Amino acid sequence: MANTIELAQTGKRDYLTSLERKYQAQWQEQRLFETSAPSKEELEGLSPAEIKEKYPKWFGNFPFPYMNGSLHLGHAFTVSKVEFTAGYQRMLGKRVLFPHGLHATGMPIKAASDKVIREMEMFGENFERYGLEPEEEKPKATENGSAAPKPVGKATKGKVAAKATGLTYQFQIMESIGVPREEVKKFADPHYWLSYFPPICVADHNAMGNRIDWRRSFLTTDINPYYDSFVRWQMNRLHDLGKIKFGERYTIYSPKDGQPCMDHDRSDGEGVGPQELLGLKMEVVEWSPAAKAIIDGKVGDRKVFLVPATLRPETLYGQTNCFVSPTINYGVYAINDSEAYVVSHRAARNLAFQGLSPTRGEVSQLVEIHGKDIVGTKLKAPLGVMPEVYVLPMESVKASKGTGVVTSVPSDSPDDYTTTQDLRKKAEYYKVDPAWLNFEPIPVLTTPKYGNLTAIEICKELKIQSSKDAKLLADAKEIAYKEGFYSGTMIIGDFKGEPVQDAKPKVRAQLIEMGLAFPYAEPENLVMSRSGDECVVALMDQWYMDYGEPVWRAQAEKLLASMNTWTVETRNLFGATLAWLNQWACARTYGLGSKMPWDPQFMVESLSDSTIYMAYYTVAHLLQGGDITGHTVGPLGVTADQMTDEVWDYLFCNGPWPDPAPFPKEKADAMRHEYNYFYPFDMRSSGKDLVQNNLTFLLYNHVAIFPEDKWPLGIRTNGHLMINGQKMSKSKGNSLTLRDGIEKFGADAMRLTLADAGDGIEDANFDEKTANANILRLHTLLEWSEAMLKDGAPLGNRPKTFYDRVFEEEIIDLINITKSHYEATAFKDALKYGFYELQNVRDWYRELTTEFSMHADLVKYWIRVSALLVTPFAPHFAEHIWLEYLKEPKTIQLALWPDPGRAADRTIIEAGQYMRKTLKMIRDAEISLLKKMQKGKGGKGSGSSFDPKSPRSVRIYVATRFPEWQDTCVQVVKDSYSEQEDKVDDAKVKELLTERGLIKDKRAMPFVQAFKKRMSDIGAKAAFRRTLSFSETEVLNEFLPYLKRALNLVDAEVFSVEEALQREGPGFSRIIIEASEPGSPAFEYRNV
Repeated sequence: MANTIELAQTGKRDYLTSLERKYQAQWQEQRLFETSAPSKEELEGLSPAEIKEKYPKWFGNFPFPYMNGSLHLGHAFTVSKVEFTAGYQRMLGKRVLFPHGLHATGMPIKAASDKVIREMEMFGENFERYGLEPEEEKPKATENGSAAPKPVGKATKGKVAAKATGLTYQFQIMESIGVPREEVKKFADPHYWLSYFPPICVADHNAMGNRIDWRRSFLTTDINPYYDSFVRWQMNRLHDLGKIKFGERYTIYSPKDGQPCMDHDRSDGEGVGPQELLGLKMEVVEWSPAAKAIIDGKVGDRKVFLVPATLRPETLYGQTNCFVSPTINYGVYAINDSEAYVVSHRAARNLAFQGLSPTRGEVSQLVEIHGKDIVGTKLKAPLGVMPEVYVLPMESVKASKGTGVVTSVPSDSPDDYTTTQDLRKKAEYYKVDPAWLNFEPIPVLTTPKYGNLTAIEICKELKIQSSKDAKLLADAKEIAYKEGFYSGTMIIGDFKGEPVQDAKPKVRAQLIEMGLAFPYAEPENLVMSRSGDECVVALMDQWYMDYGEPVWRAQAEKLLASMNTWTVETRNLFGATLAWLNQWACARTYGLGSKMPWDPQFMVESLSDSTIYMAYYTVAHLLQGGDITGHTVGPLGVTADQMTDEVWDYLFCNGPWPDPAPFPKEKADAMRHEYNYFYPFDMRSSGKDLVQNNLTFLLYNHVAIFPEDKWPLGIRTNGHLMINGQKMSKSKGNSLTLRDGIEKFGADAMRLTLADAGDGIEDANFDEKTANANILRLHTLLEWSEAMLKDGAPLGNRPKTFYDRVFEEEIIDLINITKSHYEATAFKDALKYGFYELQNVRDWYRELTTEFSMHADLVKYWIRVSALLVTPFAPHFAEHIWLEYLKEPKTIQLALWPDPGRAADRTIIEAGQYMRKTLKMIRDAEISLLKKMQKGKGGKGSGSSFDPKSPRSVRIYVATRFPEWQDTCVQVVKDSYSEQEDKVDDAKVKELLTERGLIKDKRAMPFVQAFKKRMSDIGAKAAFRRTLSFSETEVLNEFLPYLKRALNLVDAEVFSVEEALQREGPGFSRIIIEASEPGSPAFEYRNV
């Protein structure tokens, strides 16, 4: 069942979308969003600071999307952050550049086109045989194997769920995204994708009304010779700087694809890297009878070793046994002619790509053996106090982690300790000989908190009773590791007395040198390639970016410190990534892309050719002439082969102009002029998941290649987009493409809902009910605006009243508040104040002026302001009001922000707030009185004879002073407040309240806490100033006619507290009168 709403009626939406198409056509015809730098003549003689002031610019971008399908609503959400900012920055009079590239580098397109070829071979050119013959059996995931995708890993659970289609074949996936079956065969050519999807992308953006300069668009890969030249220059420059190196290193690798599998090549496991462990060689001394029967004669003269993988070599002195799973099938794998290892099949695959098999990449299994048959085998324990140990069963051992073999150190591993205890208690049940368990935990290290038997003490502390207490054991394992590593001291072995942190690498190196262990690596979690292959870790020679190198990292951290990230969370994500990110494979042999200039057998991988392309935007329109493939020579007449490395150096890095020159220098100067004006970019908007790779690569590449004044100014990130509170998923029926959203709700209603969805790095929510409501709201506003601006509208041209002044100041206040939120890219709040609240103040004004009409000039001012403030969000709606109703001669896309030139008059603003608050308080007071009367509890002093159905009047009591006890509390807070630290000393507050006899007054502390919150909300200075900026009596007297009408009162009177107390008696209740405070009058109803 679909988790989306169906629109009952679409007439209003259809009207709005007709306007959208009309204005989009006009904007494209007028080429409004094509932005160029000021001419050289305009900038001549101006300093950079003067250029910035006289010709301000703003350059925003977002990660170019991959051209293997249509953009989805999540893309639109990230794009909207740039789009909304671009719209706002245009209104500040800046030259705004918002370009958009098209990404095709990498595996996905090539892998998908290969699937189409294979399916055509299976089912025919148009897949006509599908369903007529038995389907090939799909590969299944096994505990030890690869092939089929396994459960989604933590790194990309949401991402994979959102991408899942539930479809088996590529041709079905193509049909599901709108490609006719008879056209699918064309996608067997990977380059056809690059002609099919880019026009869809452009059309969808235009249908959304995005302010994109399409002249600067381009496709990546060597299909575009200009961009190919740019990427080859980038690689050459990094290579020359020593940032790209060649060497043997661990990398995530797809055996099926025959190349490293980087983040963008994965269907599952993005962000997962190699985990380096130590493979320990525990030589078989004597096989168990069951194992001996299986293995005899199968391994030749090879020594056989069980090989556990460990992260804690320093604890191996305390080995007491070895564990295997009684339910896993293991293999005995030939490593060479003299050795064989017992491990899981998954581990054997990893070993085969790390030089530990007779033939690289090939697993050589000599015999398969079940885990339960290995139990009872006697092994040598390298470094162990116990030189020989037995193999025991452990049910929690997994084939999907490590090698499936675990060495046991009960003194420091809670899992090992509890399992050996359980085995002792039920030896017969587990089919183990008690003699195999004839040992005690062996102390290896000591910690200040847990002594020399860390695991045992932690199990006691956490009250762990059994090896079945999985959650508690996970916590215990983490505690034991951290405590041992950070606080432990060795008490045994060659490094006795040394801190564990120092001893750990020494023990590891010693074991490797002695031939008792070897380095082993595996993926931290499951990684699946897009070709459906479970990836391994391979040790291989390859080209890699030397990220993490200390000097380079320090430069990247310097850039981060100077850059705007808009949120602390984004800054912290960058900081954390810079702390762990290291060498990154930057080449591949399969897929689409640009070739490595010095080693053309390799291509540049997709995350490495997309780190500095923002600079290419500044010159693309001059080189390509609007042709995204770069097959058309642009207006400068410069060919791709003329764009040498020396020319790119001249353009972007202040290098010398080459001699001999490949083309006239004036043409290069025209490009450099555009680059120097627009670069660096001001904002890059991206999903937060790219911080862990591409966005951090961007920092590294910029600091390596560009001068400091061209380093990025800001990177903004956002969370994923949910729809109706759930992650987007086709299986849930709530997946929307960008085109779907526009067709369903119209561009402006969709854009408003994207703005309302959220602004932080937490996941945002696109609420379809909000989108539907926005259709009605926009349509209603258009109708009302048209009615108000027609001749004969019920408006007045009278002198301005108090209500008019309040309305005008509230408009000014909302203009300024909205501007502050646009500046902060807090779009949800900008929408709240610049759209919703602006309508609320109009509605309030309309209600106040029912008897004598709204002021014509103010209504027109409101309509004008409402159109301008929402222009970044709903440009088509705003354009229609601007051109058709306000009769402006030029598009609203050229209009400036309606800056009032001053702050709103706070006295008038507060008076307006006071009126709203007072009306609500009087209504609430009446409701409260009615409830009490219905319960038969006539309010104290309220007069139980009051009949709400009879004619009634209200008296309003106004106080000019606060109660004395409150004044005392405020003074106590003031005396305890440090202006320098902006902090209240709570201990001093209690001390002073005690001195002044208020500590036992139940009203005091709640009042103090509420007052401190007020200080936090409005600032200490404003909170301590406890006087109103207006006369309550004057405002109420202005307000009385409306109050009487709104509340259906015969009369309403205003009295000061002092005056009312003098009249104490029937109708003037002391308890009500004395409840009044400045800004919070009291009310008393009576029948008349």
